[in-house]
Amino acid sequence: MNKKSIIMLIAIILIAVLIGVILFTYIQKVNYKVENPTATIKFKGYDEAVVVELYPDQALNTVKNFITLSNNGFYNDLIIHRVEKGFVIQGGDPKGTGEGGPTFSDVNKDIEKDSDEDKEYSIVGEFSANGYDNNIKHERGVISMARSNYSSEVLTEGYNSAGSQFFICVEDSPSLNGQYAAFGKVTSGMDTVDAISNVELAVETDDEGVETQTSKPKEDVVIESITVDTHGVDYGMPEIKEAFDYNAWFMKTYYGYEM
Repeated sequence: MNKKSIIMLIAIILIAVLIGVILFTYIQKVNYKVENPTATIKFKGYDEAVVVELYPDQALNTVKNFITLSNNGFYNDLIIHRVEKGFVIQGGDPKGTGEGGPTFSDVNKDIEKDSDEDKEYSIVGEFSANGYDNNIKHERGVISMARSNYSSEVLTEGYNSAGSQFFICVEDSPSLNGQYAAFGKVTSGMDTVDAISNVELAVETDDEGVETQTSKPKEDVVIESITVDTHGVDYGMPEIKEAFDYNAWFMKTYYGYEM
C-alpha cells in the first residue's frame, strides 16, 4: 500500500470515528430526559406524605416560585385554611385566612424581612385564559395556584394575583381548567388528601346566634414541611412583581381616596 492510500485510509477512519461520536452524542441527547421536580408535603399528625410531580414544561415560573418558597421553608407550620369537601383543599397563606401572600424577602434573602421594600408579591398566572399554553386539566390530585377573582375592570390583575396559596383537587374540577395555573399532580399520598378533605369544619355563630359552617377545619391541619427535589436541576429564581392592591384601587376609583 502506497503512502497516498495510507493517508486516505487514515482519513476515512477518522471521519468514521467522528461520525460515530456525533451519532452517539445525538442518540444520548435524544434518549436523555430531565426528571421533573418532586415535592414532598408532610402534614403534622398524618403518617403518609403527599408526593407531587411538578411540571415546569407547563408552568415554569409557577414551578420556580413553588420550589423557592418550599425550599426556603416558607410553608413550614402554615395551615390548610380551606376545605371544600369533594372539591379542593387549600393552604399556603401565612395569615391563615385566605387573604395573605408571600413578600419579596421570602424568595430574596438580600431583602430584609418587614423592611419598607419587603412588600407582598405576586406572579403571572400561567393558564390559557391569561394567554399561556398550559394543558394540565384540573383532575383529581392536580395541584394549582389559588388567586383572587377581581371585578371585570381589573380582570388581568386578578389573573396575575397568585403568590403562595395553592390547592389540591380532591375530585375532577373541569370548571377550573384554563382559569388557574395548574403545575403538578399527586403521585402518592392521595389518602392523606382525602382524609384532610373530610375533617370536621369550624362553625361560626353571629350576634343573633345563627350558626354557619365555614370551610376552615375545626382543628388546624398543619403543614409540617414542603421540600422539593429538583434532581440536580437549578430552576433559578421566579419572576415576581409587587402585588396589586385591590382595596387601594377600589377606594381611589370609587371614592377618590388615596390609601
